[in-house]
Amino acid sequence: MGVDRSAEITTELLGGLSETVIAGESFLEAIVTGVLAKQHVLIEDVPGTGKTLTAQSLAGALGLEFNRIQFTPDLLPSDITGSTIFNEGNGDFEFRRGPVFSNIVLADEINRAPPKTQAALLEVMEEKQVSVGNTTYALPEPFFVIATQNPVEQEGTFELPESQRDRFIIKTSIGYPDRTNERLLLDRRIERMVAAPSVDQVVDPETFKTVQEVPEYIHVAPDVRDYIVDIGRATREHQRTDVGVSPRGIQRLLEASRARAVIRGRDYVVPNDVKQLAVDVFAHRLVLNAAALIDGVSRRDVVSDVLSEIAVPAIEA
Repeated sequence: MGVDRSAEITTELLGGLSETVIAGESFLEAIVTGVLAKQHVLIEDVPGTGKTLTAQSLAGALGLEFNRIQFTPDLLPSDITGSTIFNEGNGDFEFRRGPVFSNIVLADEINRAPPKTQAALLEVMEEKQVSVGNTTYALPEPFFVIATQNPVEQEGTFELPESQRDRFIIKTSIGYPDRTNERLLLDRRIERMVAAPSVDQVVDPETFKTVQEVPEYIHVAPDVRDYIVDIGRATREHQRTDVGVSPRGIQRLLEASRARAVIRGRDYVVPNDVKQLAVDVFAHRLVLNAAALIDGVSRRDVVSDVLSEIAVPAIEA
């Protein structure tokens, strides 16, 4: 499939999502960028802003199976991946699959579960399979996790360790709608007879799997590659960080930039793709030092500061 047709499909997908989810264009594009790059997205927001609806709408638009896992302090790893049970009828042990066996999984309030349970999901995200004893069970394709977390200041939350945050290509936020969109939310509710809106299917799953292969063919000029590396390395040397972006994080910015190019209908990455994505792709991977925390400096502030210091290459189309 070519870039032009792929861009048409992603435009239709974004349009379908915007019909059901009241959110900014940048938020919806971040979600589509993640799934197009075959990676996972982390959303930090308070309850009631549309995170579950976003995941359900994405599944509906792509014709994919959807499951939601509510993370709680007493959730066990087996509640996510599944467990082996004894079948009294035939005297055998059988594996009962958990809710992670789905195309799109919403891991809701992931930071309300203890680290061991968080790790169970994040290992599955990386390997895209579940191992029980000597048997391995592959997850369906495509497989995409949208994890949500509450702000860490809220009571009863466990902050995701840096190694686990690194598994997400993007961390984004919906935020509260402005007054106009909040009124639109009410208007749409009055126009329909059911509480939750629905979205029409935009593309069949097999076609979308083909679209997911297109970013692999997007050209990235040497100067743009250098730009990505320079931004990542600068986060490690920044005076406000203890830990900067890992090599995995640098690779994720490349993948996200290629996906954004497809959405924009280009067969090449431009520096602005990198610049627009760098904060969402890099910020959640940083570990700030004590001085930054005392001064109230955020991770996003650090990446923005780095971007202001790194020269943007001039690339001709």
